[in-house]
Amino acid sequence: MRIKKGQEKKKLPQDPVRNFERWKKKHDKTRKQTTGRKKKRDWEIERENIQKLVSKYTEINSKEAVKFSDFPLSKKTLRGLLEAQYRQPTEIQRQTIGFALQGKDVLGAAKTGSGKTLAFLIPVLECLYRNQWTAMDGLGALIISPTRELAYQTFEVLRKVGKNHDFSAGLVIGGKDLKDESLKIHRTNIIICTPGRLLQHMDENSTFHASDLHMLVLDEADRILDMGFADTLNAIVENLPKTRQTLLFSATQTKSVKDLARLSLKNPEYVWVHEQAKFSTPATLEQSYVVCELHEKVNMLFSFLKSHLQKKIIVFFACCKEVQYLFRVFCRLRPGISVLALHGKQHQMKRMEVYNDFVRKKAAVLFATDIAARGLDFPAVNWVLQFDCPEDANTYIHRVGRTARYKEGGEALLILLPSEEKGMIAQLQEKKVPINKIQVNPEKLTCVRQKLEAFLAQEKEQKERAQRCFVSYLRSIFLMRNKDVFDVFQLKLPEYAMSLGLAVPPRVRFLNKAQKEKDEVTQEISTAADSDSDEELKNFKAQFRRDQSINPDSQSEEEEQDEEEESDEQEAEVKPGDPLCSTDEDDDEDLSLLTVKRKDVFNVGEDTDESEDSNVKIKKVSKFKDAKKAQKRNFRVNTKMVFTEGGEAVQQWPPLQRAVVPDDEEDSENVAGINIEAAKEHLRKEDQEFDKKEHSRKIKERHREKRLKEKAERREASKLAKEEKKRKAGVCDEEEEEEEEEDEEVVAYLSGADDEEFDPSILPDPDKVRNSEDEDEESDGPEFAGRKRTHSNREDDDDEDDDDGHWGTGSKKAKHHISEPKPLDTGLSLAEDEELVLHLLGGQS
Repeated sequence: MRIKKGQEKKKLPQDPVRNFERWKKKHDKTRKQTTGRKKKRDWEIERENIQKLVSKYTEINSKEAVKFSDFPLSKKTLRGLLEAQYRQPTEIQRQTIGFALQGKDVLGAAKTGSGKTLAFLIPVLECLYRNQWTAMDGLGALIISPTRELAYQTFEVLRKVGKNHDFSAGLVIGGKDLKDESLKIHRTNIIICTPGRLLQHMDENSTFHASDLHMLVLDEADRILDMGFADTLNAIVENLPKTRQTLLFSATQTKSVKDLARLSLKNPEYVWVHEQAKFSTPATLEQSYVVCELHEKVNMLFSFLKSHLQKKIIVFFACCKEVQYLFRVFCRLRPGISVLALHGKQHQMKRMEVYNDFVRKKAAVLFATDIAARGLDFPAVNWVLQFDCPEDANTYIHRVGRTARYKEGGEALLILLPSEEKGMIAQLQEKKVPINKIQVNPEKLTCVRQKLEAFLAQEKEQKERAQRCFVSYLRSIFLMRNKDVFDVFQLKLPEYAMSLGLAVPPRVRFLNKAQKEKDEVTQEISTAADSDSDEELKNFKAQFRRDQSINPDSQSEEEEQDEEEESDEQEAEVKPGDPLCSTDEDDDEDLSLLTVKRKDVFNVGEDTDESEDSNVKIKKVSKFKDAKKAQKRNFRVNTKMVFTEGGEAVQQWPPLQRAVVPDDEEDSENVAGINIEAAKEHLRKEDQEFDKKEHSRKIKERHREKRLKEKAERREASKLAKEEKKRKAGVCDEEEEEEEEEDEEVVAYLSGADDEEFDPSILPDPDKVRNSEDEDEESDGPEFAGRKRTHSNREDDDDEDDDDGHWGTGSKKAKHHISEPKPLDTGLSLAEDEELVLHLLGGQS
């Protein structure tokens, strides 16, 4: 590089002092500018950015939005979307985000797997960001889901997308710690919940309120707005402010004006993305159905799983008891693929574990009820198999929506009974669902009935589960509203029971009652056809169908009374202790919940007075039937425990008493109760024949025991008196002393002196002793001979022999000393004892 001439001359010498002052001046100026900008960013610049975003809301053009950055969103939200791998909005997101940002109420509907979750999560985050929401402000957004699994999934998506924001979010669902939720819920900004647990907090937690709520979101809104959640949702809406924004999303959106009026929607924007589409299900979904008999469905399911071992499959059932039984059975059958179960009777932690396990697995089969039918995003599901027919076409659409999500492929198979085919296919065609009928090769089916029978024979619990499965399935079919599709009386129950492994079909009481009522209705229709005109007959049939559709479970209103009135022939089919006779606790709870629907809420019934009279008559007859059954079963009377003086327990069995039913009315069927006078006469006879005799026997026993105790006390007193008399006299007769010395010598020789010979003449005469004992036993009677023998070894009997001499006592003492030597008691003083011992020792020496 060439240097020009004179360039070095222009350089001036640098002054370090001037350079430092110049640098300091520049640094101070920069620091002041930086400090000023910081304060402006914290308090003013952020508000300016929010105002800029809000001003752009009116300029949103959903048709031109290709990326999320084309929407006026905050940087924190855009960064969260980018980190969660969400780059391009779907159709439902593109059309609804703009309306939601503008503060309008939105009703969004789109096919399953189209991204409805982000369509309401992004507006929720932006709404709280615009208002600069903090933890001290409390609840700002409320998201309600129909199932716990869907709420959990929404919460996980919110954590990914909104992790850069400073808002607090909480998952409030059943099965979790209520106390822990109560401590944190009043500081939570975004709550994702199920309706029941949210209402519980509103009722019980005084610190929780929703007066500052800005946004309400109903996920799967048609399910939340139906009759199942009606009362709960109405109670929740009453606690929410009316100046809120409401978003409703579902794959099958409701259009009911009544439902929308309950939520106080103000000029909502209707967004139906696929309303003009040819089909209501994804185009990448292949759908087909098979017509199969009820008893062949288990074999078909097992054969299907054996032929799809490398696939990810979801199998939908009608009730929880079916899932519980078939899950355990298929685990024992070992189809070669991992089997999981998800239903509403599981604990919450188990449900979360099953959910996460199925998400992770690449090949597995999930047995589930309809709690897994809505909103859940299981990755890479290949097949959706509907083992039981869905309730309606909407339920079918949600079930098959678990596969073929967001441009992915999938297949769905529906198993229909011959009685269900016509009505269900008509509903699907009306909902624009393309479905094809296929045939199954019967030679490829594997029969597993014998294996199931072997399992039930080995385990009693499995047999009980199979019986519950049988009854629960029939109840679910019986309670379906659409009687054109679901007709429980056309099912082949014996064959179905055998396919589950049961040798005998369980008895279903509510079904028998419904069959009787149906026969009565057909008779009335036939009589009406003979007498009335055709127009009245049509009206009667229409009224009957209306009753069945509005109140389908009224058939089983008096199930307990039906139990009491069933004949003995039906009881012989199943034993009383068998689980077939009664349903499980969960089924009883289901019936108790359905009692509200059995009432004539819509004033359809006309003959209310006649029904009440019939109920009263049934109750009167049932009491008499109950008395008859109590007599026939021969219940065993309660036992009585009696304790002897020694503390031993003696069990007494009183004679069995008959049930109080008069003999002349046992076989009568028209008596509406029990004859009170005959019952009193029967009780009086039993009192004379049984109770009084037993009472007198007990009194005599007490008197005998009292006399024996008094006699023993007298003997003890006489013995003490004799001893006291001897002590007062001080000196015994010389003959008695000699005899005592001889007795003592005999005792001494027997216990210690083996060298001396034993003189048998000193022993008492055994015949005399025996005769005296026999006389004593005869004097007390044969009844107490055993009692006297027990007392003969005591000291009480020794005093009776004192009159004959001291040989009785001496002989007993001698025997006692032979077996076990004890110290001698001569009855003398210490000095006399020493003198006697010296005398004996001197005689031996």
